Amino acid sequence: MNRIIEEDIDIMLKDDLPWSSFRGSTVLITGAYGMLASYLVYALMALNARDPSFNVRILAAGRSLRRMKERFGDRPDGNCGLHVIQSGAEALASREDLPETIDYIIHAASPTNPRSYLTDPTAVIEANVTATRDLLRLGRARGTKAFLYISSGEVYGLLHKAVIREEDGGTYTANDPRNVYALSKRLGERLCEACAAGGSMRVMCVRPSHTYGPTMSLDTDGRVFADFVKNAVEGRDIVMTSDGTASRAFTYLTDAALGYFRVLLLGKSGEAYNVTNNDGIRTIRALAEIVAALAVPPVRTAFGQPDASYRENANRQASIRSTERLESLGWHPSVSPEEGFARTVNSFLS
Repeated sequence: MNRIIEEDIDIMLKDDLPWSSFRGSTVLITGAYGMLASYLVYALMALNARDPSFNVRILAAGRSLRRMKERFGDRPDGNCGLHVIQSGAEALASREDLPETIDYIIHAASPTNPRSYLTDPTAVIEANVTATRDLLRLGRARGTKAFLYISSGEVYGLLHKAVIREEDGGTYTANDPRNVYALSKRLGERLCEACAAGGSMRVMCVRPSHTYGPTMSLDTDGRVFADFVKNAVEGRDIVMTSDGTASRAFTYLTDAALGYFRVLLLGKSGEAYNVTNNDGIRTIRALAEIVAALAVPPVRTAFGQPDASYRENANRQASIRSTERLESLGWHPSVSPEEGFARTVNSFLS
């Protein structure tokens, strides 16, 4: 864990969340190596490190033991309550070595590289639908208090509204391969809603916007902002494969992770929550210029051609996604793209 991540986790633990709810609990997190889930794991590990009486048992599931060691240390198992489970999310529920009681489940495993929607759509569906169904069943069998599904703002489809609320829904182009992600996430949410209506386990969904931070995988992420950071870190010009006028809402990882924890601990069962920084909306060109200036020395921005697997998002302009529901739980984002991308680039340069 580098200095930037340590500072981020320290900031998170100063939040007024009811962290004591995790005391003595068992938390299962799928996709634990990933950018979003890793900060959740780090925060829970830090709770144990600072106060061993917390005794949080963290079941971190991921496909690659090697990558988990790279993320959490050479000997991750048992370190600060961390227990690594080498398994994909779709196979996790059938394992016989899981504890009898799992207090919290966070399902964060899902392919997010837009190129994977075209090259391996089956894996996208399995993670977002099949694994969600099986993990919900696992939660009911293991006495789980709360289940959190990391969904996506992509579930809104094409929707031209100035302000998008959680109950809104748009349309999809049926034959667009890119929509396998949005549609499977949407179906995963429907499974969560059905489960919430039929049992004592609280089940919530969060819909992140474009989230970024120090645990991004610059080689495999595939999203434009990760490519920009990769170029800046490597000292190469930042190349845009569009005219740069599309806009997106960018949310720094600490803000996002605190939102997820707040929904897990305080959210209403059956509800979905937007997790986005509406003050973080920037055009792609503006973002390229921000990140280019952070390189050492600064690099230039340029325009180029997309590769054959590139599929541009049909929603070109970012709408405001209402966060009133999440703010009612006490959440507010605080990190601007200028500050957040500076922290992200510095984390890779340090």
